[in-house]
Amino acid sequence: MNRELLMLVEAISREKNVERDVVFGAVESALAQATKKLYEGDVDIRVAIDRDTGAYETFRRWHVVPDDAGLQLPDQEILLFEAREQIPDIDVDDYIEESVESVPIGRIGAMAAKQVILQKIRDAEREMLLNDFMSRGDKIFVGTVKRMDKGDIIVESGRVEGRLRRGEMIPKENLRNGDRVRAMIMEVDLTLRGAPIILSRAAPEFMIELFRQEVPEIEQGLLEIKSCARDPGSRAKIAVLSHDKRVDPIGTCVGVRGTRVNAVTNELAGERVDIVLWSEDPAQFVIGALAPANVSSIVVDEEKHAMDVVVDEENLAIAIGRGGQNVRLASDLTGWKINIMDANESAQKQAEETDTIRKLFMEKLDVDQEIADILFAEGFTSLEEVAYVPIQEMLEIEAFDEDTVNELRSRAKDALLTMEIQREESVEEVSQDLRDLEGLSPQLIAKLADAGVHTRDDLADLAVDELTDITGQSADEAKALIMKAREHWFNTTATAASE
Repeated sequence: MNRELLMLVEAISREKNVERDVVFGAVESALAQATKKLYEGDVDIRVAIDRDTGAYETFRRWHVVPDDAGLQLPDQEILLFEAREQIPDIDVDDYIEESVESVPIGRIGAMAAKQVILQKIRDAEREMLLNDFMSRGDKIFVGTVKRMDKGDIIVESGRVEGRLRRGEMIPKENLRNGDRVRAMIMEVDLTLRGAPIILSRAAPEFMIELFRQEVPEIEQGLLEIKSCARDPGSRAKIAVLSHDKRVDPIGTCVGVRGTRVNAVTNELAGERVDIVLWSEDPAQFVIGALAPANVSSIVVDEEKHAMDVVVDEENLAIAIGRGGQNVRLASDLTGWKINIMDANESAQKQAEETDTIRKLFMEKLDVDQEIADILFAEGFTSLEEVAYVPIQEMLEIEAFDEDTVNELRSRAKDALLTMEIQREESVEEVSQDLRDLEGLSPQLIAKLADAGVHTRDDLADLAVDELTDITGQSADEAKALIMKAREHWFNTTATAASE
């Protein structure tokens, strides 16, 4: 029997052109699977075949885990103190093995064994082909549409297959069997059968890579694409930067008579591309990203990572774009929340902010409107500024003498101390279940407490825009946090339904 096993391994190794060790491994796995069926629990079995004689031994084994970890898999694990009763010098993550009776090959049937072996070999061949493909370092997968699979498209390149999911296709694009397709390689998932390479034609990275192939200056390091935002199949924006003053970044990406940008547009089903000059100045970057709209003025709020952009009436529709597309893409491109408004809306908002700051100074510093207006006119917008800016700056205000300045600074510090005590008391009211919520930092907890959000349910009840106003997070971050807070609702509902 042992000689027959060696002959079988040798024959399959030659037939499939794979290493003998791969075939031996497949046989060991087949025998181990067959042995496991003899036990009721989910045991761990190891089979070792002698590569020279064909003789094999079978072992049941237990993984050694820390004493405080407990047994997650009782049929496969053993606690450290129990293991050391058998082998004194054994350690965590070692294995204890016990020899058990081997299953004869005849018991599992020659055909069943061969099928398991061949499947293992197919997996090995598939992994070898995949590793060979990935070693080439390609970022774009080029192949032909082979078939449809539950709404996804399977694309074949040589003997390697990629999966283009429905959500990663360009809307309204009609791909058919035999069509040639290019797509970005996003990840490789070896758990997927048949098509382990996950592809995308909708990802911003795909557009960046297409420009890299069309514009040699990017590969040479003369130009750099800093960011990209897409509404797949409709419109996109890319931000470019030149590392050589002699190279015009926008003109270079457009190409002679638009050849370069048109090549990208044609690949992406007519998707229009706005090429924007990247700037270190966030305000200048946002102004460029909102093109073709002309911006009248812009106010930057660093704390909320947002900008109020003022445009005139005739530019309002252009700045916003159809269905909000232009401002949404500009926001994605720059990473800033952009609020578009006309002059009247801006004036109204500034008046409200002025009134808020005036009331803050009048209430917390116990001063009249005249003093509050002087502070605001001199650029003071917070109690921290009044309390801690260099005293010389305040002494330069003509309306204030030294005694007035010292008194204002003293009152501001007292007010800040009182507010901090109140804030700490408010934070103490925050429930433990909210404090324990994953993703909440002490700073966020303090902001939520200031807004009266003290429990997990309080947070779960908020709308996304309400949370962004409180914390200054992006809409995606706020949405993820709210959904995290709501998880226990769904868990409770599922438990009740099961009962």
